[in-house]
Amino acid sequence: MTARILQNPWRFLLAINAAVIVGVFVHKIQLPPYVPYVHLLVDYHFGFIKRALIGAIVALFSAKVPVWLVFALGGATWLLTLGLYAKLFQRTFGFTAKTLPLFVFIAGSPFFLKNFMHTLGHFDIYGCALALILLLMPAGSLLFVATAALFAIILVLIHHIHLLMYVPTIITIVVTRHYLAHGITRTNVAFGLVTLLSVIMLFFAAQFLGTMPIPEADFVAYLKTRMVDPSRTDLLQFSYIWYQPLAKEISDTWGRLPHNILGVPLFALLIWLHTPLWRYFAKLIGGLANETHRRLVITALIGVSLAYLVMFAMVFDYSRWISNWAVCMFLILHAVKMLPADKETPLIPAEDQKTNIFGLIITLIPRVGIVRPF
Repeated sequence: MTARILQNPWRFLLAINAAVIVGVFVHKIQLPPYVPYVHLLVDYHFGFIKRALIGAIVALFSAKVPVWLVFALGGATWLLTLGLYAKLFQRTFGFTAKTLPLFVFIAGSPFFLKNFMHTLGHFDIYGCALALILLLMPAGSLLFVATAALFAIILVLIHHIHLLMYVPTIITIVVTRHYLAHGITRTNVAFGLVTLLSVIMLFFAAQFLGTMPIPEADFVAYLKTRMVDPSRTDLLQFSYIWYQPLAKEISDTWGRLPHNILGVPLFALLIWLHTPLWRYFAKLIGGLANETHRRLVITALIGVSLAYLVMFAMVFDYSRWISNWAVCMFLILHAVKMLPADKETPLIPAEDQKTNIFGLIITLIPRVGIVRPF
C-alpha cells in the first residue's frame, strides 16, 4: 500500500490538504479578529465611507455585532468559495485521476484556500468568489458585462484596494469570456468602457472622499454602540485606518520595506514550487488557436502583475498580496482554458517523481501569511 501511495500520491495529498485546512481553522479561531471585526462595525451612519459595505449589510440584520460573526461570515464565504471552485474545476477539467495533480497544485496551494482560511474575515476572498461566479455564468450577452461591473463596484465598496487586487482579473475574465469569445462590437465596447469608468470614479471617491468626517474619539464611541461587548476596546485598535491618508499608508509601507523585503526570496521559492502548474499554464497559452488571443492573455497577465506591484508599493501586507496574485493567475488559467485551442495541452503528469515532490511540499505548507511569510 505504501508503494502504491508513493507511486500515485495525489489522493493522499488531497486528504492531507483537508487535514491542514482543519488545523489552520482551529488555529485561526484562537486569534483575536482585530481588523475583520472592526470592518463589521463600520457602516454608512455618518455618510459615504470607504470600507463600509460589509458592515452596512450586517447593520441591516443586527444592531449589535458579536465577535463570533467574524468567523461565521468568514467561514460561510470560505465554504462558498470552495464550492464555487470545485464546480468550476469540474466544469473545466473534470475530476479524474489525470486531473487530480492539477487540482492539488491549485486548490491545495498555500496561496489559495489554505491562506484564505488563515485570513478568515478579511475582504480578499470576496474578490475571488465573485470572479469564480463570472467564470461559471453564461457570458454571451451584455448582462455578463453589467454583472461584472456590479461585482467590481461591490468590491470597491468593500475595500477600494480591490481596484488593484481583483478588478484587473475581472476585466481579464470579461475580455476573455465575452469579447474574445463572442466578438467585439461598438455597443459592447462602449458599454464596457462606460462601466469601467464608473468603477474607476467610484474608487477615487472612496479613496479621497470616503474618510470618516467626525473626530476619531466620536467614531470609536459609535463603534462601541455596535459591539455586543463594548469593554473589548482592544478590538478597536485599528479604527485609525478610516482616517489614514494615502500618503501615510505609502510612508508606512516604505518604512517597513527593509524588513519586509526579506520575505521576497521565500515568496520566490513558493512560486518556484508551483513550476509544474506554471509550465502547464504556459503550454495552455501557447496552444491557443488565435495568435491575438495569446498576445492579449500575456498582456493581461502583465497588467494584473503590475497592479499587484503598485499594491506592494502602497500597502505592506505582502503575504496577502502575493497569495492573491497567485489566485488571480489560477482564475485566469481557467478563463484561458475556455478559449479555442488548436491542440490539447497535456496535463500535469501524475507519476513524475519531481512533480510528486513539489506537490507534497506545497501540500504540507499550511499558509503563506498576512504580512511576512508564514
